Amino acid sequence: MYRSNGNYEAFAKPMKPEGVDDKSAYIVGSGLAGLAAASFLVRDGQMKGDKIHVLEELALPGGSMDGIWNEQKGYIIRGGREMEPHFETLWDLFRSIPSLENPDVSVLDEFYWLNKKDPSFSHGRVIQDQGKELPTEGDLTLTPKAVQELLDLVMTPEKDLDGKKINEVFTDEFLHSNFWLYWSTMFAFEPWASAMEMRRYLMRFCHHIDSLSNLSSLRFTKYNQYESLIQPMIKFLEDKGVQFTYNTHVNNIKVDTSNGSKVATEIDMTTDGKDSTVALTENDLVFVTNGSITESTTYGDKTHPAPTEHELGSSWSLWENLAKQDKAFGNPDVFCKNIPEANWTISGTITLTDDEVTPYIEKISQKDPHSGSIVTSGPVSIKDSNWLYGYSISRQKHFKRQKDNELVVWVYGLFSDKPGNFVNKKITECTGDELCEEWLYHIGVPTDRIKDIAENHANTIPAHMPYITSYFMPRKVGDRPLVVPTGSKNLAFIGNFAETERDTVFTTEYSVRTAMEAVYTLLNVDRGVPEVFGSAFDVRTLMRAIYYLDGKKKIEDIKLPFKERMVEKKVIEKVHGTYIEELLKDAHLL
Repeated sequence: MYRSNGNYEAFAKPMKPEGVDDKSAYIVGSGLAGLAAASFLVRDGQMKGDKIHVLEELALPGGSMDGIWNEQKGYIIRGGREMEPHFETLWDLFRSIPSLENPDVSVLDEFYWLNKKDPSFSHGRVIQDQGKELPTEGDLTLTPKAVQELLDLVMTPEKDLDGKKINEVFTDEFLHSNFWLYWSTMFAFEPWASAMEMRRYLMRFCHHIDSLSNLSSLRFTKYNQYESLIQPMIKFLEDKGVQFTYNTHVNNIKVDTSNGSKVATEIDMTTDGKDSTVALTENDLVFVTNGSITESTTYGDKTHPAPTEHELGSSWSLWENLAKQDKAFGNPDVFCKNIPEANWTISGTITLTDDEVTPYIEKISQKDPHSGSIVTSGPVSIKDSNWLYGYSISRQKHFKRQKDNELVVWVYGLFSDKPGNFVNKKITECTGDELCEEWLYHIGVPTDRIKDIAENHANTIPAHMPYITSYFMPRKVGDRPLVVPTGSKNLAFIGNFAETERDTVFTTEYSVRTAMEAVYTLLNVDRGVPEVFGSAFDVRTLMRAIYYLDGKKKIEDIKLPFKERMVEKKVIEKVHGTYIEELLKDAHLL
């Protein structure tokens, strides 16, 4: 496997890998990573579909890419995926998946056209004081010290950040800035999260620093992610003959680690309560989704909180059993144990059944939520919320079956250890109605109307996700196994708990990238995996980032000591009339 960039490799079809007709594949997990692996096996590996077996513990596919109608509870979404143009492997995948609405075009085509016609732009990124706009909206409010802390983190080698937390490399001066408010609520970072992951995000997404306050860099699907992305993939794969087995718990994969190699030899699993084993040879490729952020999710309803008691779950116990066999298979305990109490664990789906709340939504977002246009363009964060509450309203209808009078709202709280501002409870203790009440209070609904609206004009379903921020647990190099561990002949790890360089977890791109790298490595596919977008290596992007980080100041407006000011003046004189001056002007620094 090798990485590439440019159209030459991007548009090429690889030759059929040698020996592929003698091989088969077993994919553990039917989330985005598992489905992507199956798709790359079919498209680029040219493996026959009936040789590919997807083993899923739930009764339906999709993993964390969800969006369902539950007959007893109603509409449920546990989260949403923010996407952007430089998800190179994601778009490489979806250019080949036919749309369900128009099979003559790809999912990428319809996604591209939709976001051209209806681009993302937030008119109310942060609110406070019951629905009022943040007075400093758009200003990153970074002090020179805070900017220096950002630069210091970026310049620190990843190996020197083992086990470090964000609040160990940043002071309160940074953590009280609007930059951190925008950044943490957009990506779900907490102060205790991994400084290593924070550094990766800064380098991966520095091209978005100028749009943090308006979210114009983001792209979204027409419907929920399950209907827009997962269902077309399932149809594509089933049409190719890929075999899906649901209600299947993979308990262990036995691996022969003798002689310096690693060969998966047996799959032990339970399907519909019946135990079975599958004997494997080196020609049987195994792709394991190790760990899951939505494993062990529980649900409440209007009058009951989501239960917080839960079992570890199959994806974690499988990873534990693999890790016992070889240290190269990672350390799952780092991610699934000792999770801070304060972290995000609760989200809720609010279905509004009439237009009682529409004026308050429209006042903040400056959009008619029934227009079909994307409403909030990502999260609206509530700065003075004890929970650091936020909400997002995607294009409506968010479900194909949704009624015209219904609006679906997703809410989440990043802090789970404090009582709410209107509801005097921790978010983990709240019923669906109480989650709705807290949201209504913060968007400015009069307090005497809140209970009636929550109880009689809305249906809110809480979801408790004990591992939702596990990706960001402070870690060290080696805690995540390599996509293909050194010496592995037929075993690969895929998903956001596998390790690939430079890219960032908690993204659809990471899921697809690890799947692509796994397939290309084990099958020796002779085509480059598109490299991670190199925004951190583009001097134009870096200049523009400096301009916004430093409060949109020109170079001559930046306060420097006298000696440095004289040096700066000489440098500006030297670059006058050169290409460097053009770059500085394009970045608004001159």
